[in-house]
Amino acid sequence: MTHVPTVEVSLPQDVHAQFERLVDEEFVTEEEAVEELLSAGLDAYTRDVSGDDRGPTDVADEYADDMWDTAEDPAASGPDDDYL
Repeated sequence: MTHVPTVEVSLPQDVHAQFERLVDEEFVTEEEAVEELLSAGLDAYTRDVSGDDRGPTDVADEYADDMWDTAEDPAASGPDDDYL
């Protein structure tokens, strides 16, 4: 028989209520919920820490290279350019 460690956690009331809702809606037992949620959280945490060193990606950062500079000074353009 494999020994399974037991962990006790104190949660704020709102987090506990959210956890209970998840258990009722998505999982068969509390034990299954704890195991899956902790595993998913640990996987996400280790992937974030050991993965990409660029930091969090912002939607604006993703598309910044595809955008043109709209702050360019119109007076700096040549005489052939028409501006309203």
